[in-house]
Parts: sequence; structure tokens; C-alpha cells
Amino acid sequence: MNRRSAIRTLIAAGAGSCVSALSARTLQEPGENFVIHSEVRLVLLDVSVKDRQGAVVSELSKDNFSVFENGQAQHITVFDHSDLPVTVGLLVDESRSMGPKRGDVLMAAQTFISESNPNDEIFVLNFNDSVKAGLPGHIPFSDDPSQLRTALYRGVSQGKTALNDAVVKGLEHLELGRRDKKTLVLISDGGDNASVSTHKEMLDKVHRSIATIYTVGLFEDEDPDRNPGVLRDLSKISGGEAFFPTSSSEMVPVCHRIAKDIRTRYTIGYLPSMDNGKNPIRNIRIRVSAPGHGELVVRHRSSYRYDMSETNK
Repeated sequence: MNRRSAIRTLIAAGAGSCVSALSARTLQEPGENFVIHSEVRLVLLDVSVKDRQGAVVSELSKDNFSVFENGQAQHITVFDHSDLPVTVGLLVDESRSMGPKRGDVLMAAQTFISESNPNDEIFVLNFNDSVKAGLPGHIPFSDDPSQLRTALYRGVSQGKTALNDAVVKGLEHLELGRRDKKTLVLISDGGDNASVSTHKEMLDKVHRSIATIYTVGLFEDEDPDRNPGVLRDLSKISGGEAFFPTSSSEMVPVCHRIAKDIRTRYTIGYLPSMDNGKNPIRNIRIRVSAPGHGELVVRHRSSYRYDMSETNK
């Protein structure tokens, strides 16, 4: 079994959790001692590496990376840097406050779709007072630009903002996807005044997910509903990036950057220790040493929830 197939098997075993629980199995490549024993758990990280000018740093090897969990060095067991197809959810704020910006937002979202991997499976959730699927009920995902454009335009700018519910439902829908990597792109002002899910419940869902979340905050300085802190938190926890364009006309280049970033990230996996503190939230740090590249900006999931009860099942 080659390394890419191993990654697919490992991620599929733990869909919906940053930590993948594996049944008894052995995964091995010719010439490599790559063995996963039963009842172990694998942490999979989606990692972006750029220089200070924002250029992607590619062609790094496993030896360039050091991973630490709660301060303890970890042994990297999975490493990949391919443009693999992704399961992607576009979460578009359709509340009344976003109405004047809607045209630019939808054009930018279409740019993202057109510049993504053609084999990505994408879905759209439009949200205001409630969360609504853009695609028809019998079509959970699509790679058809025309179909996805129709899904984007099904929303109507009205009502309040159920952001927490949108993130929770987006993460749940990602779990249905067949692609190895999972990503959400959230376009909103960051406010919430209509959700059933609490802020804590939403963040707990983020901690338990393998998904990377990109956020685009679009609001005026005097906008009472704006909450850039929530957008920053979502991207920081999950290893994505938060963008705050100064006008809706800047949305297209932002979505171009997000599409490119998704296609150039590294996949890194390690087997965490079962005994690494009592706090279920485990903190992650990745250090990259790449001589000749200068100071690097590394983005990855900063923490995850380690559920001991699931490990002991």
C-alpha cells in the first residue's frame, strides 16, 4: 500500500475527529517499516508553510518538520504534499446586514470554486435566521460549477445571523464527504444572534473535527454585528487563516489565495501518547527548519480534543 493510500485509510477510519481511531490493521510500504498496531490513534494535521512575502514554500521533506504536543516532541508517521482533492463547504452569510455586499461575495465564491481542484466535492450552506442547503436535497456535494453557482444564488439576504449553527452543520456535512482533507470557507461579519447552538458547543465541534477553517470577515467599522474575534479563533484553532478585506471588491483576490493555499498544504500525522496530561485539550506546535528560506509562517491546527473514553472503547 503506498503512502497516499495509507493516508486515505487512516483518515477514513476517523472521519469527523481530529484523532482517528484505528481498528487492528497493518499498513506497510515496500522498503519501509510503516506499521500501525491496533487501538492506536493518529493525529492528522493540515499544514501551510509560506515565507514572509506570502509565497508558498514547497518541496520540503519530513525532516524539515518538528511536531510537539503539550511540549513533547512527536514522531511523524505520515507525510504527504500532493494536490489531493478536498471536501469543501462554503458557508455564506445571507443576513440582512450582508445584503449590500452580496454581489461581490457571490462573485468571489465563484472564483474560489473555479480555482479549486476539479475533483473537489463542494457543498454550499446559506445562513441567516436558519441554515439552508444550497444544493438540492438529493445532491450532497457537487463539482459542477454551474450547479454550485445556482446553489450560491439560492440564498436571500434577510433576517438575523445563525453563525454557530452554520459552522456546526457545516462540520457535520463534511463528515459525509469522501475526500481525505476537509475544509470550510466561512464568509460573514462574525456576529451571531439567531443560533440554537451555543458558542461553546460550536467551538467544541471545531476541536473534535479534522477540518481546516478559512474565515473571511466582511463588515464596516460601525457594524454592530461584527465579531472579528470569532473568525480569528475559528481559523487559529483549525489551522486555517482569517482574512479581513477592507471592501467587498477585494473578495475575489482573497478567495483566490484561499483556493491556492488549500491545494499546497502538507499533510502530517503522528501517534499521540495516551498519557500526556489530564486536560482533554491538547496543544500542538510545529517548527519548520528550511535553510535558505528565511523566516517562515507556519499555520496548522493549534489544538484538538483527545477523548479518552473513545480510546478505551
